[in-house]
Amino acid sequence: MVFCAISHDVKLAAICLYERGLVDFLDILEVCDMSSHTFYRILKLWRETGDVVKLLDKNKQGWPCLLNHEDIKYLVQLICQKPDYFLNELLHLLQTNHFISIHFSVIHQELECAGMSRKKTQEYCYREE
Repeated sequence: MVFCAISHDVKLAAICLYERGLVDFLDILEVCDMSSHTFYRILKLWRETGDVVKLLDKNKQGWPCLLNHEDIKYLVQLICQKPDYFLNELLHLLQTNHFISIHFSVIHQELECAGMSRKKTQEYCYREE
């Protein structure tokens, strides 16, 4: 139950059952697999905003993800095949094989987030073989 994502539908169902008095409070918590603290936080949000999830502030949102897991996996495979690829070569391969048009700095950032460096690339590729 710790750090478990609870779907929007489950939260809404729990609030509706509670407000209509159809099911005992403890049964709602058990069935929905949430703590009383979580339930009361959701209930407070429901009463304040009319929804069970917080609306994201448009000014605080980050950039949308440009590469998905499969694209990053493809990049790592390319680097394992030839660790000497330049970023512009990887960019060209992504454009032709995955039809993704991005800046090479995005590739660099994603590879850094994946923990890839020249030294780690060689170690990772040898382990995969």
